[in-house]
Amino acid sequence: MEGFFVLIGLALGGSALAGMVKIVNQGNEALVESLGRYNGKKLKPGVNFIVPFVDNVVYKETTREKVIDIPPQQCITRDNVSISVDAVVYWRIVDMEKAYYKVENLKDAMINLVLTQIRSEMGKLELDQTFTARSEINEVLLRELDISTDPWGVKVTRVELRDIVPSKAVQDSMELQMSAERKKRAAILTSEGERESAVNSARGRAEAQVLEAESRQKAAILDAEAQQKTIVLKAQAERQEQVLKAQATSEALQIITKTLKADPTAREALQFLLAQEYLRMGLTIGSSDSSKVMFMDPRNIPATFEGLRSIVGNSNLPNSETEEF
Repeated sequence: MEGFFVLIGLALGGSALAGMVKIVNQGNEALVESLGRYNGKKLKPGVNFIVPFVDNVVYKETTREKVIDIPPQQCITRDNVSISVDAVVYWRIVDMEKAYYKVENLKDAMINLVLTQIRSEMGKLELDQTFTARSEINEVLLRELDISTDPWGVKVTRVELRDIVPSKAVQDSMELQMSAERKKRAAILTSEGERESAVNSARGRAEAQVLEAESRQKAAILDAEAQQKTIVLKAQAERQEQVLKAQATSEALQIITKTLKADPTAREALQFLLAQEYLRMGLTIGSSDSSKVMFMDPRNIPATFEGLRSIVGNSNLPNSETEEF
């Protein structure tokens, strides 16, 4: 009988000894109450000792960051559009006492608080803003949730909205709107392309006309310069021709004068040559249909010749008397 009591004592002593030693893993903390009252005793990571049957571990939780997956929630935007929103919240416990004693069920309280805050923020925005201002919404939710959960000893480190899904009717309306926007942009781009094409074509035609006008102007200038040079050269040629004819006539008259002086009998030959040239000139003039012919009496040729001889004699012999044939 005594052995039985010894065994019972050993069992109780072993149980008490085992109850005195508490091992807490790294990243965790535990709260200990003494006779149902919390006196600020915490168990840190490692080996801890408590008083058996007096101290009791009432709460054990990790201080590492955790994630709450917020399920899709129906929200109404400021323009009365129904959307479904879900999110993820990253948080951790920074004060184990507040997390246990200030709220009964911390995780449920966190979920309800996040859902309420999401509905509130979505109700402040119109539908288009919910898609374009997601980063701003995340920052606002993070700030508001961090302030609201501070009395619970919780630090909210990050809030991310994952999906914002409008209702089916709204999606259909948005698709029609996007289709209309695409058609509008396509029409604008087409009209701008046509306008640029017309402007380029008009500019090209104007430049072509300017180039053509410049080329015509240059051609006219060159043509005028060529005509001017032609006229000048022609005038110079005619002048030279007249000079040469005058020189030839002068030399011919000098030769005739010398011949007549040297041989007075050459007068009859000269008269014959003049008459022959006179007849040839008449034939040439008479061959023209539009010419008017005026004939001279051949008997006047000697008188003409005498006048010519007198002129030549006076011009070549200014200081001597004119000799008679």
